[in-house]
Amino acid sequence: MKVKMLSRNPDNYVRETKLDLQRVPRNYDPTLHPFEVPREYVRALNATKLERVFAKPFLASLDGHRDGVNCLAKHPKSLATVLSGACDGEVRIWNLTKRKCTRTIQAHEGFVRGICTRFCGTSFFTVGDDRTVKHWKMDGPGCGEEEEPLHTVLGKTVYTGIDHHWKEAVFATCGQQVDIWDEQRTSPICSMTWGFDSISSVKFNPIETFLLGSCASDRNIVLYDMRQATPLKKVILDMRTNTICWNPMEAFIFTAANEDYNLYTFDMRALDTPVMVHMDHVSAVLDVDYSPTGKEFVSASFDKSIRIFPIDKGRSREVYHTKRMQHVICVKWTSDSKYIMCGSDEMNIRLWKANASEKLGVLTSREKAAKDYNQKLKEKFQHHPQIKRIARHRHLPKSIYSQIQEQRIMKEARRRKEVNRRKHSKPGTVPFVSEKKKHIVAVVK
Repeated sequence: MKVKMLSRNPDNYVRETKLDLQRVPRNYDPTLHPFEVPREYVRALNATKLERVFAKPFLASLDGHRDGVNCLAKHPKSLATVLSGACDGEVRIWNLTKRKCTRTIQAHEGFVRGICTRFCGTSFFTVGDDRTVKHWKMDGPGCGEEEEPLHTVLGKTVYTGIDHHWKEAVFATCGQQVDIWDEQRTSPICSMTWGFDSISSVKFNPIETFLLGSCASDRNIVLYDMRQATPLKKVILDMRTNTICWNPMEAFIFTAANEDYNLYTFDMRALDTPVMVHMDHVSAVLDVDYSPTGKEFVSASFDKSIRIFPIDKGRSREVYHTKRMQHVICVKWTSDSKYIMCGSDEMNIRLWKANASEKLGVLTSREKAAKDYNQKLKEKFQHHPQIKRIARHRHLPKSIYSQIQEQRIMKEARRRKEVNRRKHSKPGTVPFVSEKKKHIVAVVK
């Protein structure tokens, strides 16, 4: 006679917590669950509320500078290393893990206007108000040695920005013109200019590395090709652009931070119309930086806040601010896409989470599964009015809130005036102009 034994795997009915809690078997037959959608809606609503409850984005502040922080730079190889330049000419190297300053250099007299790291991370370059370009070692001097730059280049005019090539020993500076330099030479390889005003920022394209863009105080954004002796094309906007940033995943896309409170995302192949106009700031936008994924960017503004925008949305998904934070001059997104750093007027560098409610540290498999499930629920019901209202709501400082209301009234007044003009004019004399084309003055090739 044969005896058959029942054998079951404990993993199928005991939970992972090992507390001997019996797992409840479930039948997923839809006919047995007629209220699945209402139940999922309640779960999505609770998940959205909990996300706002646990939204604590501020992590740390790095104190040490004795003047406003004017520029930031990331180390290309080390996630924990950040460089900052201040308005008193001081450069500091920070360890984000320990949240301490590891090295201090008195690099320039006057403002440090720009700072960039070499593509291999062994050294970095700074430019300042004293008309010099200085090349520094990333490692500190040995015992008893003085802090001296590897090379110093004295220029004829003040340099206002610098950026390093992503693959070669070449860097670009800007001031009265855009200069391309070889690291081993004391004079520029080539100089390019288009117009006569000072250029405030220059950035190399991370994908098509021979392309670079600059923005000047005569409201121009100019694109250059290192392989040609002349600039490629330029677009003229209504107001001045402070800086640009290239998308690290899409070679032809870049975003410009403008004085008219907006950011403009352009495709360099069609500069006559921006891909998207990003509106939410209530003062001039001073800096912008893309996340490594290329799907979002962060902007720093004179209105004492930073905002995170998806590249395909006109409104920000997040706004960060503190009571003590003053005008934010520079901002950077870390290379692991998890954190954001910003430097402001009141001598402080602040570290923020890119996702305000994200839990830091190691997650168990059940926590990961619950997080993914809640995320999918929020995406499924994101357009429901109640969930949308809770997810969008942010507390704002009184100054920003009142300026938003004021701008809303002004915008409505302009729209009403345009409607009245169109109504009382001959047909066709007051054309419809889209928000995207409204701020473009001309494109010159």
